[in-house]
Amino acid sequence: MADMTEEEKLTERRFYKAEQEVSFEEARPNDTPQTRNPTYRLAFRDTDFLLREELRPVRFQLELPKPEMLLDEANIGSTLVIYGSARIPSPEHCDAALARATTPEAKAVTERLVAKARYYDEARALARLASSCALVENGMRQFVVCSGGGPSIMEAANRGAADVGAESIGLNILLPHEQAPNSYVTPRLSFQFHYFALRKMHFLLRARALAVFPGGFGTLDELLETLTLIQTGKMKPTPVLLYGKEYWDRIINFEAMAEEGVINRQDLELFHWVETAEEGWSTISRFYGLDCD
Repeated sequence: MADMTEEEKLTERRFYKAEQEVSFEEARPNDTPQTRNPTYRLAFRDTDFLLREELRPVRFQLELPKPEMLLDEANIGSTLVIYGSARIPSPEHCDAALARATTPEAKAVTERLVAKARYYDEARALARLASSCALVENGMRQFVVCSGGGPSIMEAANRGAADVGAESIGLNILLPHEQAPNSYVTPRLSFQFHYFALRKMHFLLRARALAVFPGGFGTLDELLETLTLIQTGKMKPTPVLLYGKEYWDRIINFEAMAEEGVINRQDLELFHWVETAEEGWSTISRFYGLDCD
């Protein structure tokens, strides 16, 4: 090795990186009762230790930097977040969904879900429009499509980006029942969370627009938290598109909330009623003064 300059001596790292330390450990022929005992493992490689109840704060903390660092490395500047139901079938699966409904009640519910299948197409089209613009600012990609990574409306969002060869993000959540990423999420941008709170935080950290389609408790949670953050000034004004006025009017009586005085009437302007992908993208474009239709 060539002699180092004085400057290199001053700036050279004095401690080995963690991966170097691990390589030292693996290269060391040291198979003894002491080294085989779990207590001898390096703390950050000891899964049993990391899963202890007392380490919950550490696990919680780890879910903040991992997605942030990897999205930075992927040059993701901002996102278009698309929320919506995990149960609305895609148009091509409507017939199969109806066939599986065997009781009158199940058939009635399935028919209502099938009637919303058009929103799968609208979510897909909206994602296609945003992804087709391929906006880049300061070397960072803007309005990259981001979904919960699951089926239905989430799948439509990632699928729309894939239609035009664009990458998209999926933020999955670990649940007791099966919850796997849909096949349209870009593999290197497919994340899994244990904590709902941090998942929701990552949805909003880069969000420059949100499209909310008909959905259940999860979608309501995400929508109302977003509106609360904007209403209280914790989050800067951001376009929130609400798809399906007929549905949302049945689920939440926003007008009654204003009449009762529990929200201000101007709070009704925190979101925009839209029905088509074109309406949604035009609303976003007007808000930011984009020349990309």
